[in-house]
Amino acid sequence: MSSKELTNTGSQKLIHLTTRGRKTKKLHTVELWFALTGGKVYLSHEGEETDWMKNIRADEKVAFEIGGTRFNGKALHLEDLTEETWTAKVALYEKYYGKASKEVIKDWFSLSKLVSIELTG
Repeated sequence: MSSKELTNTGSQKLIHLTTRGRKTKKLHTVELWFALTGGKVYLSHEGEETDWMKNIRADEKVAFEIGGTRFNGKALHLEDLTEETWTAKVALYEKYYGKASKEVIKDWFSLSKLVSIELTG
């Protein structure tokens, strides 16, 4: 699928992310909130890493479905406080809650981990 098709799914509320289990090697699908910006999908989770996040550390190849359209991607944990990390936080917050001050967004994501997904062929 193309980045244009991905952009067309941006108004959807949920993503179904499929990772490969790091121990079992079985496919594992979860339903999450997401945001799109700059041609990438962004996900977050507050607190300890979940299985899907640990699975991405073991194998960055993922599949995902948004609004009935399937995609393949490469997922990466965003570890540093970069411009991309801030962009992801703003996109995720504003999609579900609307505009907010920098302080509110910083507080909201203070315990969160972020993941980006780039489309692959």
